Amino acid sequence: MASALTGRLGRQVANKFLPTLLTPKLRLRVKLEHGFRQSAALFVVGSEIKMPSLSPTMAEGTIVKWLKNEGDPIAAGDVLCDIQTDKAIVSFEIEEEGILAKILVGNDAKDVKVGTLIALMVAEGEDWKGVEIPAAGSAAPPSSPAEAKPAASQAAPAVEKKTAGGHSGGQGPAVHRLLEQFGLSSSDVPATGPKGNLLKGDILNLVNQKGLKPKAPQTVLPPAASKAAAPAAAAPSKTPAAKAKPQVAKGSKFIDVELTNMRKTIAKRLSQSKSTIPHSYGGIDCDISEVLKLRKALKSEGIATSVNDFVIKAVATALRQYPHMNCIWDGQQAVPVGDVDVSVAVATDTGLITPIVKKASEKGVQEISAVVRDLAARAKQGKLQLNEFQGGSFTISNLGMFGINYFSAIINPPQCSILAVGTGRLILGSDGKPVQSMNVTLSYDRRAIDEEQAAEFLSGLRDILKDPSRMLLGGVPPSMRARVGI
Repeated sequence: MASALTGRLGRQVANKFLPTLLTPKLRLRVKLEHGFRQSAALFVVGSEIKMPSLSPTMAEGTIVKWLKNEGDPIAAGDVLCDIQTDKAIVSFEIEEEGILAKILVGNDAKDVKVGTLIALMVAEGEDWKGVEIPAAGSAAPPSSPAEAKPAASQAAPAVEKKTAGGHSGGQGPAVHRLLEQFGLSSSDVPATGPKGNLLKGDILNLVNQKGLKPKAPQTVLPPAASKAAAPAAAAPSKTPAAKAKPQVAKGSKFIDVELTNMRKTIAKRLSQSKSTIPHSYGGIDCDISEVLKLRKALKSEGIATSVNDFVIKAVATALRQYPHMNCIWDGQQAVPVGDVDVSVAVATDTGLITPIVKKASEKGVQEISAVVRDLAARAKQGKLQLNEFQGGSFTISNLGMFGINYFSAIINPPQCSILAVGTGRLILGSDGKPVQSMNVTLSYDRRAIDEEQAAEFLSGLRDILKDPSRMLLGGVPPSMRARVGI
């Protein structure tokens, strides 16, 4: 190693010092001569694991639970932790192999910005206990422009000091490392390189002349700790400022409730939808007497279905018959979608989410029912995967179970349509006989769909619900169809 360094730095410098050896994973500092005690400090530089963006609208998230502990081996595809995004709780899978060395942001850490350093990992075989927290990567991004301004003003004098030395522009990584190691500024070291650039040998010569010793690595607080310590550093008081909590004034009956990430995202997206999409509406009453008859027959055979399952199937069938309705808006034009992927609105404790019944036109009512039950259950637990609620070509929102007769829904972009489904009610038909009627209201993007196309779709949907035999009732035995007359 010494002979290699002699060729790089010159014999005189190499004989005095064995300079810092830098690799992506390891830094070894060894001092050999001039009264220095022979010593070595071994530091493992870990690979950074940062807060990922797990949805297109995610800006921050909450680490619900770490599923790996420090020192655990990690293989490609392993789940490191569960993260609550603005939509659901998503498992964070790692694509690299190694050992989880340090967890910097613990369980239940809220509002962690995307890109914040949350953990470090090292290669297999390295000493994970000696991992060093990178000073540049450990600081969390500022949460607001107001926080960013003081940081910039504090950093300004340091930048001016380097610039004053006249040779900050040509410094390489090794020079920066040596300056940081010995606590030096570039202006403290006479530069002998071309165009006044500072060389590694210049620093080593100064260290030799003054007998400087390397400083111990700076202890850097993890993001959560540094964020908590910030108010204490800023306040003149010895007591750190506590985080403000919602309080009710004496005699007041009201309290401000903080919005969840999901609520914030819903508010943002729906406001964007209503302000940028020209909504148009159309409604129609549908006779669902035969649907209820079929559902009752299925129930007698032990097959549990809901009216909404039939609505999903009927909508999927109608979208196949009227493909111009099965489209999304890409910002410039309507783009037809090949598969009929129907999003179904599900209410959860944190807000509304729309899991997707994929290729609904190819599924029978019984299969749709099973898929919807599974998606709804996992949606309420926050366990949906991204591909299970991101996308879709058409949305159904059903409030009939709450006794709502009719309502209009807001389009979920980039989709171009959403169907609002009301409750069933008994009315007199055109022949004077009582029938079960259900109102549906279509909200559609007028840029992509005109009134005639929307009317054709609604008319076709009404006919399908009136005569369920027009659906592909996969999973229903032929004997059952004959019994109910379809």
